[in-house]
Amino acid sequence: MTTFADLGVDQDIVDVLAGRGIVDAFPIQEQTIPLGLPGQDIIGQAKTGTGKTFGFGIPVVQRLGLNPEHGVKALIVVPTRELCVQVYEDIDMLTSGRSTSVVAIYGGKAYEGQIEQLKAGAQIVVGTPGRLIDLNNQRLLDLSNATEVVLDEADKMLDLGFLPDIEKIFQKVPAIRHTQLFSATMPGPIVALARRFMSNPIHIRATDPDEGLTQANIQHLVYRAHALDKDEVIARILQAEGRGKTVVFTRTKRAAQKLVDELNDRGFNAGAVHGDMSQESRERSMAGFKAGKKDVLIATDVAARGIDVDDVTHVINHTIPDDEKTYLHRAGRTGRAGKTGIAVTFVDWDDLHKWALINRALEFGQPDPVETYSSSPHLFADLGIPAGTKGRIATAPKTQTIRTQQPARAAEVAAEGTDEGTTRRRRRRSRGSGGDRVGSTFEADAPRDAATTDLDGSADRGAEGAGTHDGQGKEHHDGKPAAARRRRRRRPSAPTVGA
Repeated sequence: MTTFADLGVDQDIVDVLAGRGIVDAFPIQEQTIPLGLPGQDIIGQAKTGTGKTFGFGIPVVQRLGLNPEHGVKALIVVPTRELCVQVYEDIDMLTSGRSTSVVAIYGGKAYEGQIEQLKAGAQIVVGTPGRLIDLNNQRLLDLSNATEVVLDEADKMLDLGFLPDIEKIFQKVPAIRHTQLFSATMPGPIVALARRFMSNPIHIRATDPDEGLTQANIQHLVYRAHALDKDEVIARILQAEGRGKTVVFTRTKRAAQKLVDELNDRGFNAGAVHGDMSQESRERSMAGFKAGKKDVLIATDVAARGIDVDDVTHVINHTIPDDEKTYLHRAGRTGRAGKTGIAVTFVDWDDLHKWALINRALEFGQPDPVETYSSSPHLFADLGIPAGTKGRIATAPKTQTIRTQQPARAAEVAAEGTDEGTTRRRRRRSRGSGGDRVGSTFEADAPRDAATTDLDGSADRGAEGAGTHDGQGKEHHDGKPAAARRRRRRRPSAPTVGA
C-alpha cells in the first residue's frame, strides 16, 4: 500500500491524518495527489466514498503553504448543503496544523457568521453556488485571488441545474488558476465545461477498478412489498443481528417525516434529513447520526450527498429510486472503505417497470422481486432477524404509558357509577345568586347552550319559558335579575326586532 508520506504530502498533514487512523492512500488519492501538488489540472472520475475529498483537498491545502495571506485563495464548489458541511469538516481537519482558515458558505444559515469569517480573512471557501454568487454580488466575497478552484460532484451540479451558476463563478476567479473537477459520471455538458474552463486537464478514472470491489462488498436484496406493511418490515429489519447504522431513503419529504415519527413511536432512535427541515435541524440530525447518538437516518436523495459515514451497515430503499445511477448512489452509503453492507429495496406493484430497467442496467439478475411481507420466513432468513421479532422494540415510548392509563381511569369512574365529565361540568359552571362562578376553572369544551344547575341541584327553568322578559330583553326569575350568562342562552325566545 502507498502511504501519504510516499506521495510527497507535508509531514504536518501526514501527522493529522495518522492521528485519525488514516495512513494508506486510496486509489483515487494515489493517482491525483502527485499530479495536483505541482498544479496540474485534473478531471477525477470516482464515486462518492472513494476518498476523493482528500484527493483534491490535500493539494489545495499544501499549495497554499503553512501561513497563507488573509483573503480567499481557494474555492471548493459543491452541489448540496450536506456535502458542503462534510467537505468543510475534512478540509478543516487537514489545516489543523496550519494557520489556514476554512469557511463553509451555504444557504439555510444566517449570513452573519459566514460574513464574519470572510472578514476575518478565511483563505479556503467551501460553498454552494447560490450563496456564493449572492455574497459575491453583495461584494462580501472576493474571488479575484482564488487561484485554487475545485468543482466536486459536477454531475450532481448538472442534475440540479447549477451549470449556469458555475459559469458565473468561473468568470469571477482568475483566468490563470489550478482547477480540479470531480464527477462520478461524465455526461456531455460536464465534458464541455471541462474543455472550456480547464487547461490541458488529465483525466483520471478510478471508477472501473473500484466499482467491482464496491459492488462485491454489498449484498442486494429486492422485495415486492405492500405499502401498508413497509413500516413493519423496516422495524423488523432494524432488529437484525449485526445491524449497525442504517440509512432509509424515501422519495418525498413528507414520507421521510412520517417514517421517522413512526419509527420513534415504535421505540427506535431515528432522525431525518429532508428539505422541510431547517438547516440547523438537518445538521443536528446528521451530527447525531455520525456520532452514533441516532442509529437510523431517514433521508431524501438530495440530502444524501452529505452522508459520508464509514460504518453504515444497512441501506433501505423505502421507495425504489428512479434510475440505476440513483440506486448506486443510495446503495453506496454502505460497504464503504472496504467494509461489507446490505442494501434492501422495496418495489411497489406500480413500480415493477422501474425495477426492470434498474435490474437490466446493473445486471443484477433479479427480474422478479420476491413477494414479501413482515411475516415472510425468507425475510428473517435473508437478514438474520431473530425468530419471533415484532415491529416494536421492548422499551415502549412514554406516550404509550399515558395512553394505557386513560382506560384504567375510565373504568374506575364507571365503577363509582358517576359520569365524571358531567359532575365536573356541573360543579364548575354553577353560580351563586350574584353570578359568582363556583369552582376555580371553566371547562371550555362544555356546550354553551347546555342547561345549567343551581346550587340545590334543580334544573334551570329558563329553557321551559318559566322566566319573564322586561322591555329591554332582560330575563327575571322571582324578581331577581338573571346572571349575565343567561342572557346569551335566552336567544331562542327573544322577541324579533322589527316584526
